Amino acid sequence: MTLQRGGRNICGISIGVLSLESYFPKPPGHIKNPSSLPFTTAYEILDGITVPELLNRPSPAMVGRLIEAAQRLERQGVHAITGSCGFLALFQREIAESVRIPVFLSSLIQVPLVWQMTRAPVGVLTASAAALTPRHLAGAGADGIPLEIQGLEDTQEFASVILRNERNDMDLDKVEAEVIAAGRALVARNPAIRAIVLECTDLPPFAFSLQQALALPVFDLVTLSGMIHQAALRQAYKGFT
Repeated sequence: MTLQRGGRNICGISIGVLSLESYFPKPPGHIKNPSSLPFTTAYEILDGITVPELLNRPSPAMVGRLIEAAQRLERQGVHAITGSCGFLALFQREIAESVRIPVFLSSLIQVPLVWQMTRAPVGVLTASAAALTPRHLAGAGADGIPLEIQGLEDTQEFASVILRNERNDMDLDKVEAEVIAAGRALVARNPAIRAIVLECTDLPPFAFSLQQALALPVFDLVTLSGMIHQAALRQAYKGFT
């Protein structure tokens, strides 16, 4: 007889997501679209904390809510915790210290890894370069690394929907074109870039097209989540000798 411990309402969840409140589309590749992800997910919705709120008015009051949500996810049995916005890097240390499972709130955590792999300036595409501060980079362990940063705050479709929350409907073709244009501007400004990190969780759905346009490795939250999933839930290798 194999005795398995109980005590959980739902089982089989890999990654828990601290989710900002937002109602714009999340196409396949978005961390808040579980139908496209190669791992199971659970979500804690942070009602009232929106993208504009986090980017423009982050406050210490958010920390308590994030900790409570992270601890709820841990009690549910998730094996690691991420977030639905890369700017949550601001609170990486506090959340990681509040639970006993791995926490990776921002894809920016990959910046030191990319720097070590390439020894070249790391290209970062972010929702808003103006809002991305040294505190965010320090939270992700990315301070002191040579970066080239390109924001999307001056775009039309992306900025109006995601940054200013003016409406919920979004033209995905327009956003894709804006992301590719931003990537090309980034590389044109610094041709030494050998890899791109997408800070924003709304950008991975366009990562394939971006790579086709730039011919560079593209790292994002989904690539990071896949690595954490495989590390936290190892499976036996299949093969033969």
